[in-house]
Amino acid sequence: MMGMDLLFGPSIERGERGERGPHTRRLYLTFDDGPNERATPAILETLAAEGVPAAFFMVGKHVRLFPALARQVRTAGHDIGNHTEHHIKLHLRGPRRIRAELEQAHVAIVVRTGRAPLAFRAPHGLRSPFLAAVTRQLGYTVFGWTFGVFDTARPGVEEIRRRVRVRLRPGAIVLLHDGDGYDQQGDRMQTAEALPGIIRDARAAGYEFGALSELLPSLSCTQSALDTRDTSASAPRTREPQVP
Repeated sequence: MMGMDLLFGPSIERGERGERGPHTRRLYLTFDDGPNERATPAILETLAAEGVPAAFFMVGKHVRLFPALARQVRTAGHDIGNHTEHHIKLHLRGPRRIRAELEQAHVAIVVRTGRAPLAFRAPHGLRSPFLAAVTRQLGYTVFGWTFGVFDTARPGVEEIRRRVRVRLRPGAIVLLHDGDGYDQQGDRMQTAEALPGIIRDARAAGYEFGALSELLPSLSCTQSALDTRDTSASAPRTREPQVP
């Protein structure tokens, strides 16, 4: 892991996992590739009913297609992260394309939600040595995940639920999907329908749910700088950089 961090920059894959401390039985739900006009509202409804926070790593082109949904995620108080503009595999791209992908998605999220994302997750978890400089400039913390359950393969509602249940562990960052990175109409309703059972199973096992922003370094300083950071020279706001 240390060698990967030296090459690609640091990435958070798990929260507190020790036997002591306030967050040792905490889980962090994350949803990638949205927003999606069917699955995202269904997931938000469940999260609201259960009082569970989550993080949504959004694809810029989908934010532009469904701006009201992006705003709904923000209004509900959930964390929003950058997941690139076109959901491309960054390890195959050069520095100019990587910068454009992150900057264009950043602007889409800021303009349509009124809040700059503080987190980034690479599509498929595939990072590049060129990525760290861009994430530093945008003020991002890079996140991976503790485990995913291949819910994108749509193995069935109960199977998605089972796969999460058997892999629960303290501090886990759980990777799920509310959208399809390559198809704005992609079907992620199995994940949405599995979510109530996932929450019940986790609570029955003694877990509670935390906001991913708990894991951000120097959270208080970062949050206080949000509004001013959006207008800085390092974080594009008024113009949308074009992907070459």
